[in-house]
Amino acid sequence: MENSGQILTIGQLNQAISSLISSSFDIVWVRGEISNFKSYPSGHWYFKLKDADSQINGVMFKGKNASVDFSPRDGDQVEVAAQVGFYTARGDIQLNLQLMRKAGAGALFEAFVRLKNKLELAGLFAQSRKKDLPTYPRAIGIVTSIQAAALKDVLATLARRASHIPIILYPTPVQGPEAAPGMIAALENAQKDSQVDVILLVRGGGSIEDLWAFNDEQLAICISDMQIPVISGVGHETDFTIADFVADRRAPTPTAAAEMAAPDRLELLRHLQGVKDWLQRLMRDHLDKKAQRLDHLSLKLGSAIPNPEQMKQQQLHLRTRLKRAWSENCRTMAQQNNVMAMRLQRGVLDLGHLQKNQTQSRERLVRALQEKIRGTKMGLEHFTLQLETLNPQRTLERGYALILDGDQALRDPAQLRSDKPYLLAMAQGSATIQLQEIQRTTEELKE
Repeated sequence: MENSGQILTIGQLNQAISSLISSSFDIVWVRGEISNFKSYPSGHWYFKLKDADSQINGVMFKGKNASVDFSPRDGDQVEVAAQVGFYTARGDIQLNLQLMRKAGAGALFEAFVRLKNKLELAGLFAQSRKKDLPTYPRAIGIVTSIQAAALKDVLATLARRASHIPIILYPTPVQGPEAAPGMIAALENAQKDSQVDVILLVRGGGSIEDLWAFNDEQLAICISDMQIPVISGVGHETDFTIADFVADRRAPTPTAAAEMAAPDRLELLRHLQGVKDWLQRLMRDHLDKKAQRLDHLSLKLGSAIPNPEQMKQQQLHLRTRLKRAWSENCRTMAQQNNVMAMRLQRGVLDLGHLQKNQTQSRERLVRALQEKIRGTKMGLEHFTLQLETLNPQRTLERGYALILDGDQALRDPAQLRSDKPYLLAMAQGSATIQLQEIQRTTEELKE
């Protein structure tokens, strides 16, 4: 690097070294022994990698070390894929690790990484594909080996947390060449039976070779296609398999998987007791309010009802008033009947005179109606004659014709034009005409 006499600060020099180192190296694979390993609360790992001749600082951040399937310790021989970097604050060269595997397990680990990248690109790890776990499952399915040590831990945890939930075991090998097909068949059987609401896929810890069946591509596809939620609890907290990434939930251990699937019975009982206490308080408050309301209504009712002696006096008073009103009503009705009888008697005496007047009135009405009909008939005949005289058809029958422009009858020759059609109305019908030549004259026609 050419300086040209420029004086650099330490920061500028370190930044230049960092840029030079970053541009000179791609990802490199390095083998070495771990020493001074430290895991910080942030989740980042710091350590040194060394061999017989040299050492170099290493760092593996939380987002990268989640894929490491073992817990690194001082003295472990490892192979790492790393970027060569330069920590400018201290002027140290360090390796920023992207992958870590135990030395000697390189081929399997590379196959694991390739499959993980393939399935991740295919979307099998997408959060949108994850199904929710049931809060209160009807039954819990377990896919594992009958001889697996993890089965005993899972059953003990389920019995402690939710002994009321039925357990259905779907036995299968979990290690060896028959393990992956067996687990696929067990999952498909659970799906077909539809008796469980959640499935635990579990086994204890082991080496990468022991857990390799859980890295099977067809098993991953089967888990992804399951309609029943699947919880993967394979190995220890640091063990990761493809099944963990594709499952709906990943538990760090089989026991943790059982805790995820089953509600805590004691917690449920505490919740139910709380609900019971709340309902009892609510009922007591409701009954107290109703009792207070009843007392208030009883007090109002007691003050509204008079004493029996007062009610008896009031009853006698009302009875006396009723008798007096009835007697008065009877006298009034008798007087009205006498008046009506007298009027009826007078009406019988005048009936003959009324009948005579009625006959005379009827005769006068008949004569008036006959006269009115004759006058109306004569007027009708007069108007009929006038209408017949004014009927245009009678004029046409005498040899005349009408020239119509649309609905308008033309009266003035000046209205005629040779460039438009007209309707010619005659006695026997009508015809459309168009004039070729128009010669106007002022001579009037005479009949």
